[in-house]
Amino acid sequence: MATTASTPSASQPPVPIRPRRKRRILLYLVLAGAVLLAAGLLYWLLVARFSESTDDAYLQADSVTLAPKVTGYVREVLVKDNQRIGAGQPVVRLEDDQYQARLDQADATILSNQADIDRATAEITRQQAEIEEAQARQRSALVQLHYAEHEYQRYRPLAASGAENQEKLTDLGRSRDQAQADYDANVAAVKSASAQIRSMQAQIEQAKAQLSSARANRQQSGIDLRDTVIRSPIDGFVGDRAVRVGQYVQPGTRLLTVVPNDDIYLVANFKETQLTNMRPGQPATLHVDSLPDHDFQGQVESFAPGTGSLFALLPPDNATGNFTKIVQRVPVRIRITEHSDELKRLVAGMSVSVDVDTHPSRQRTQP
Repeated sequence: MATTASTPSASQPPVPIRPRRKRRILLYLVLAGAVLLAAGLLYWLLVARFSESTDDAYLQADSVTLAPKVTGYVREVLVKDNQRIGAGQPVVRLEDDQYQARLDQADATILSNQADIDRATAEITRQQAEIEEAQARQRSALVQLHYAEHEYQRYRPLAASGAENQEKLTDLGRSRDQAQADYDANVAAVKSASAQIRSMQAQIEQAKAQLSSARANRQQSGIDLRDTVIRSPIDGFVGDRAVRVGQYVQPGTRLLTVVPNDDIYLVANFKETQLTNMRPGQPATLHVDSLPDHDFQGQVESFAPGTGSLFALLPPDNATGNFTKIVQRVPVRIRITEHSDELKRLVAGMSVSVDVDTHPSRQRTQP
């Protein structure tokens, strides 16, 4: 009797969900989908369609490779790997014995040329005194010549009239000729002394030219001596240090690289189809792979004057008959505008994803 009564209750079917509840759940799902669709559409209309993104972007810095200007052996390496250095700080010192010797020799040459000039100047002073003495003798000889000529002309009519004998006139003529010869000799002496003055002046000009050349050599020797100390031209960090003590280096030998990480920037390679609305001054958001918890703010600074393939070592030649159109990429330089402490953790070469806001209302003017 008990078994028969319990069998019908165990086999009863489950109570079905009411149709009104099903419709309500379906309505909620439709409304949620509509809201999501509207939010996605609104996001696309207001944000997404004004944003251009790329992950082909890398941090860069205008690093400087240091190389010597003179040859020599490395005496000292004054910096360590990854060390921070300042502009003008010495980093490598070469052996400078030979350059110091050349500088000393140049100084000696200058002193020798200056002595030649002083000696020639003294000779000119002495020669000018001799010229004055010769000119005085010339004036004295001229006086004697005039006197002899006057006496000869005065006795000439007397000798012709017989008032004076002929021998007296002959003696006066001989005295006149002697006075003329003395005068001519003194004139020649003055000319010779004057010619020596001009020769000495030419020697002085030559000595001055040699002095100028010696001073130029001395200046070059001083530059070579100064260049035995290689200094950093910028602030930055030491990287890729390849120089060692005792190494023989020549002009152009790569010693090390100075990387200015304080002046780091981003180069993002955008597709050419992404540049339609992109302009300098537009804001950008940088996502650094090594710092996922911090986004950096930047600003579009400039565009490269050509695509990356244009500046490649082997640029493509599309006139060969096998042309295939490929979307090119254009390097875009982006300046980091924020000044947070996280900037110190950025290193040139890091990979970055960047989003550029191309909305016209959010474009800023470059400072």
